[in-house]
Amino acid sequence: MSVERVMVVRRPLAEVVAYLEDFARTEEWDPGTLSCVRLDDGPVRPGARWRNTSRFRGRTTELRYELVVQEPARLVFVGENRTVTARDDLRFAEEGTSTRLTYSASLAFKGFARLAAPFLRGEFEGLADGVVARLPAAAAAWRP
Repeated sequence: MSVERVMVVRRPLAEVVAYLEDFARTEEWDPGTLSCVRLDDGPVRPGARWRNTSRFRGRTTELRYELVVQEPARLVFVGENRTVTARDDLRFAEEGTSTRLTYSASLAFKGFARLAAPFLRGEFEGLADGVVARLPAAAAAWRP
């Protein structure tokens, strides 16, 4: 199951990427995230890991996320637990002095959880709409 949203952030591309490469900031822009904590130290780079606690359909769940792609105009994070693999793929393009962000998110359920996937689409779409409502303002307000 996947969703994709496109939004414009009123900041230069490099600043938007710098803001979003620290996945702990999902607390500020992802309506489902309750907390997100970095699990290692040092600069954010491929292999950096976070523990994300989120609420989905009234249930709290924890995923371990890892930054798997870090390019000047693309970030990919993959999160996993025993029932799901989540992937957040963020692609950036300059749009004047702003940045066009294409946000793609997917969930791949494991085992019996796969049976529930068709019933979860509406809520997953709603979370993606919440990202569009929150992320541009959060990134625009960020000060490095």
